[in-house]
Amino acid sequence: MEPGDLHPRHGPVWVRRNVRVVGDLARARGHRRWRRSARLVGRAWVAQAGAVSTPANPDTGHLGTGDIEPTAADVEAVRERLGRDPQARFRVVVRRRNGDPVVIRNEPLLDDGTPMPTRYWLIDPELNRAVGTLEAAGGVDRAEAEVDPEAVAATHRQAAAERNAALRSAHSGPTPSGGVGGTRRGVKCLHAHLANFLAGADDPVGEWVLDRLGPIADPFRNAPVTSADPRVPT
Repeated sequence: MEPGDLHPRHGPVWVRRNVRVVGDLARARGHRRWRRSARLVGRAWVAQAGAVSTPANPDTGHLGTGDIEPTAADVEAVRERLGRDPQARFRVVVRRRNGDPVVIRNEPLLDDGTPMPTRYWLIDPELNRAVGTLEAAGGVDRAEAEVDPEAVAATHRQAAAERNAALRSAHSGPTPSGGVGGTRRGVKCLHAHLANFLAGADDPVGEWVLDRLGPIADPFRNAPVTSADPRVPT
């Protein structure tokens, strides 16, 4: 079987075999960093293969990256889900297979120049409700207790660095602060962490959230970031 041959659910078979090797090592070590590394290595290998996982339901679960202008339909969908007009330029970086936006990436400044600390927003209604239920059940405290605080701090630093790198070099006004969701330390918003993770970041809190959402999140588990245009599932 050639590297490009697709397994009907999870992409190239050769990728799945290699991911299993890393996964077995992760389980043997019994350490969350090894388990997280296994998933990230899997994403990288699948991306290199140029394959896209195919969920059982073809209308759900597609990750993609790109730097394209949102369509009029995108703007309308975001407006409807926010309950107002978007106040900053954005890109859709994660979609369902039917094209519905799941995660948007915001510019670091609003249109009026106000700093925008939250780089990624989760705007999928179904996932938002599920994460809200998790938060209401004490999910923020549980995540803070169960996820390595050093890993959380590293995630905040990485998020801040990525966001701030998007600022224009000539900008001399106020700049965003904090990390994921504008948080300086610890865990405050599970929605922001899940959005960050789905967008491709190494975010252990976002991964923790995804692991606790049940079947509703199945289309987004191990889904590779592969397409140059997130609007076009391959």
